[in-house]
Amino acid sequence: MRHVPRALEKQVKRAAAGFPAVVVTGPRRAGKTWLLRRMFPGAGYYLLEDPDIVARLRADPQGFLDGVKTPAILDEVQNVPEVFAHVRSRIDRRPRRSGQWLLTGSQEAPLMQGVSESMAGRAAVLQLLPLSTRETPRVTLLHGGYPEALARPSVARLWFSSYVQTYLERDVRAVTNVRDLATFRRFLALLAARHGQTLNKSDLAAPLGVSVPTIAEWLGVLETTAQILIVPPYFENLGKRLVKSPKVYYADSGLACHLLGVETAAELAKSPFRGPLFEGFIAAEIVKAQVNAGLRREIYFFRDEQGLEVDFVVPRRRSLLWLVECKAGRTVTPAMAAPLRRLAEAFKKQRRAGTRVEMFLVHEALQGGMQTSAVAPGVKALPWRDFLNTF
Repeated sequence: MRHVPRALEKQVKRAAAGFPAVVVTGPRRAGKTWLLRRMFPGAGYYLLEDPDIVARLRADPQGFLDGVKTPAILDEVQNVPEVFAHVRSRIDRRPRRSGQWLLTGSQEAPLMQGVSESMAGRAAVLQLLPLSTRETPRVTLLHGGYPEALARPSVARLWFSSYVQTYLERDVRAVTNVRDLATFRRFLALLAARHGQTLNKSDLAAPLGVSVPTIAEWLGVLETTAQILIVPPYFENLGKRLVKSPKVYYADSGLACHLLGVETAAELAKSPFRGPLFEGFIAAEIVKAQVNAGLRREIYFFRDEQGLEVDFVVPRRRSLLWLVECKAGRTVTPAMAAPLRRLAEAFKKQRRAGTRVEMFLVHEALQGGMQTSAVAPGVKALPWRDFLNTF
């Protein structure tokens, strides 16, 4: 899987041409190091997890950086956050030299704190997420998008088990003081069982025997390290009483399947979580498309107290809104399109002139090779790969 070009490369090139430093963040093992080393083969490489490099950098940062020939890749810089101040001073000496410092980090909260305090205006910050379906057809609902899991699908379950262990022992403890890792593991599994549901912190806290503030802190850790997606409710007033709680998904469907004990395609087909997993998979792919294109992350869901619900509302360019309903199956019916049409009608009545709405019913591939169908006026029924290729 290491030969797959990444969709973020265009944004990295633009950033390196316009800023002295480029910071690439994202979850551990998403491919940040491989991306920068592939794009800048002549750059020096320094792993700030190497004990020798860390010791030298902390003992004599100026001396260490004097020996660094730019452009240089400083990998996992969150391990030595004090390096930002020294890099900043070197940038300020030669501010017009672009693309000299290429930094990666897996823990966004500490990393972003260092960037905001030391590198404001000097660094472009980009996020690399796991592989998307547009980057490789190997990305699936069962295996997700982490490169190493896709490279060896036969041992993907073992890889995810090791990933969770590494994540618990390194990233989580580095971001917050989790004293009881066993309870945190139970929290991860419990959250997987709530995949695609509206977030209820009390509902998570009670079976674990922890406080609601603890759950809030743990959710913050997962969101900060790009392990979960928090999808807020659509906020615009349509003359309806709207649900205010966000929905929560694991950002990688392969990790979600692992935490739910779903190991094979046959198990996935029969799983009661198949629908929420498919919904979260589409949400993650939408976010990947936005991030890779350098767009702001914007995805919402709609639900009112009268029971009208649509999976996703996605703002697009030129006053266009996409309404998206996800169905984990190959059979589509007019009844499935009814919520889309009801919400579109509400937008038509309430929103200002010039705003357009497009409606999509996203599903698995239809039998007989049919790629597109109209199940109701104005509603496009598309197999999920075709839908995602429209971004």
